[in-house]
Amino acid sequence: MPNKILVFYGSYRRDRMGIRLADYLVAQLKARGEDAELIDAKAVGLPMLDRMYKEYDPGTAPPAMEALAQKIKSADAFLFVVGEYNWGYQPGLKNLTDHFLEEWFWRPAAIASYSAGRLAGARSNFLWHGTLSEMGMAVISSTLTVGPIGAALDGSGNPTGDGGKALADSFPRFADDLAWWTAAAKAQRAAKAPPY
Repeated sequence: MPNKILVFYGSYRRDRMGIRLADYLVAQLKARGEDAELIDAKAVGLPMLDRMYKEYDPGTAPPAMEALAQKIKSADAFLFVVGEYNWGYQPGLKNLTDHFLEEWFWRPAAIASYSAGRLAGARSNFLWHGTLSEMGMAVISSTLTVGPIGAALDGSGNPTGDGGKALADSFPRFADDLAWWTAAAKAQRAAKAPPY
């Protein structure tokens, strides 16, 4: 049975290039037999955080928030595709993520970062690791860093140049790491209920 993996992407920019990486990762996970789905924060369109999902009475959360909460709760693992804005988070993805908490618990998460420069979003990648851990996810040690994004993937999400080759070469180990932790977490949840 394939793992249900949600791939989160959060840029709201008009000419966003990171969507190329998100699409590439979804396609590669599907090619490995996984049930991967892109969750595009811009398309979901949650408001700026006022109330978390858990702060709504049952059945009263906005429809987009309710639908996403159910998807998160039913997922086996998460992959966050993170850009870097001024050494920090993309606000759209951070806003989406912060609407939820317990829904994330006890599942692994992986991080793939990108930027227009050669540091490939590494600073944002680092920040997300601690944030996702604090939110109850087991963040895997393997990461992907892609940059410059415009030279590493073409408009159709195909790897190009040295950056694209590095991505294609490093993806299998990254995916294997996520698959191992996903299987481990599923087995543990089946064997013993989470402590909270």
